[in-house]
Amino acid sequence: MGSERVERRLAAILAADVAGSCRLIGIDEEGTLAQLKALRKTLFDPKIAAHHGRVVKNTGDGALVEFASAVDAARCAVEIQRGMATQNTDVPDDQRIEFRIGIHLGDIIIDDDDIFGDGVNIAARLEGIAEPGGVSMSDDAYRQVRGKVDIAFDDMGPQPLKNIAEPMRTWRVRLTGQTALGVQSGSAVSQPQALPLPDKPSIAVLPFQNMSGDPEQEYFADGMVEEIITALSRNQQLFVIARNSSFTFKGRAVDIKQVARELGVRFVLEGSVRKSGNRIRIMGQLIDAASGAHLWADRYDGSLEDVFELQDQVAASVVGAIAPRVAYAEIERAKRKPTNSLDAYDYYLRGLAAHWQYTKDGIDQAVCLYEQAIALDPQFALARSALSAALNTRKTWQWSTDPAADASRAAAHAKIALSLGRQDPLVLAQSAIALFVSNDELELADSLLEEAIHLDPNGMYGWMWGGWTKMILGNHQTAIDYLQRALRLSPLDSRIFFAQIALAFAFFFLGNYEEGLTYAAAASRHHPDHVPALRVAMACNALSGNVEAAQKLWRQVALLSPSDRVSETRKRLALRRDQDLAKIQEAYRLAGMPE
Repeated sequence: MGSERVERRLAAILAADVAGSCRLIGIDEEGTLAQLKALRKTLFDPKIAAHHGRVVKNTGDGALVEFASAVDAARCAVEIQRGMATQNTDVPDDQRIEFRIGIHLGDIIIDDDDIFGDGVNIAARLEGIAEPGGVSMSDDAYRQVRGKVDIAFDDMGPQPLKNIAEPMRTWRVRLTGQTALGVQSGSAVSQPQALPLPDKPSIAVLPFQNMSGDPEQEYFADGMVEEIITALSRNQQLFVIARNSSFTFKGRAVDIKQVARELGVRFVLEGSVRKSGNRIRIMGQLIDAASGAHLWADRYDGSLEDVFELQDQVAASVVGAIAPRVAYAEIERAKRKPTNSLDAYDYYLRGLAAHWQYTKDGIDQAVCLYEQAIALDPQFALARSALSAALNTRKTWQWSTDPAADASRAAAHAKIALSLGRQDPLVLAQSAIALFVSNDELELADSLLEEAIHLDPNGMYGWMWGGWTKMILGNHQTAIDYLQRALRLSPLDSRIFFAQIALAFAFFFLGNYEEGLTYAAAASRHHPDHVPALRVAMACNALSGNVEAAQKLWRQVALLSPSDRVSETRKRLALRRDQDLAKIQEAYRLAGMPE
């Protein structure tokens, strides 16, 4: 018996759909459909034609498009999303039309003018996991475009796709304004897309070189930079990138223009520190990244007793070079010494160096060093708040041999730190989160974080933990705004996964499970076994209908945290709204968590 020959070909498939189309149509059916028709005529179809694509079918709120080249498909997708971002500039969030786009290169079956097959199905599933306004791409398509387009990509790793047997390695196209995700080791990433510049002078302070010839003095150079960043951040007319993003360039030969592109800043400060005996020399130069011009360079010499004055001078010189019209009074430069004991300050800096390792040994070492700093100067507020943060971390990451004692000490040191340094935004932020996590003083923590933000609007720590408290209180949209501000202030920060977890919870409570899963996955790439990230991913899967994935995640959580129970949810997460508690408990039950 003969069979009809099936026509096949290799093609790049672009699948697009409107995120939240049912909600938009429910609000204004006729208006939404009219906007979609206009967008198709003025943006979508012209871009497809310009990149030699063929619209196979329109689906009312989406489209299926065929390209002969994956490069054309990628360029077309980026131009569409950039065009949509421009269209949405002044549109309220709840009224925006945003496309999700998926791209795959694969075999398709042609039937008249329609196309079928795995190539089409995979493109549609990739569209489903893209962010609103974003583009997801299969590894097959990515291999064809890498090195051929001026587009940045983030490796999302293997992703489960609905009705596709095996997880597929997926790439996110990084568009202007999106934060870089943690890229897996060994991943190839093309030139990053430049972040948009803020509407005020923006600066990143790179790690200073340790010129002392002693690797043990590395912590001193790092601490010096941190103090300069803190001093600059107090000027509300500057946009200052947080320390942990700047420090991702430590030990690397850097291209200043590339640094500015990745961090979204106009100015870059670099320099060196030489410490010899009781003498110290700081050298710095300020560069306009756009032109490469050196705006200012200077050298500061003094004794260790003058170290805080030297930091003052560097910060003041930078402000003067960037914006002469900025009033010097607004910077509240570091003329206030954090401690009168230089030995205590030395222990504090060593503690910071250990703290930021975020390992069990590092945290234990940090606790010990902060304690030595406080023993030398009991009035050292920053050291006390840092100790409260380290104890809090040790307890919450289950590295503590006595969690109750660590919680009690964290709260006690936080309260003492507040009594000593209420005007220091970092003291406020660190103390606030310790009082919340260790003593359940959520409302107090929220107000302290608002104070911290007011004092230092460039402080990532205040925005990030402020987002957490807002989410716990049930103010989910405000939480999202705060957390995304933290992401922008410190896009490369090693701590940013805390913000990603909180974003995942906030989107979960708002019912946007896909967005919640996106942020949960991003957090898990930083710390694959971090239980809160796994819990929120489990919850998002459960209520989005993917119960099988939720149950799989529960089995992973149960191995890492076998005491997890539905009845313990409020104790773990401290949610203040009953409806939020009920919602997440329902999700946990669906996933299989015991009562």
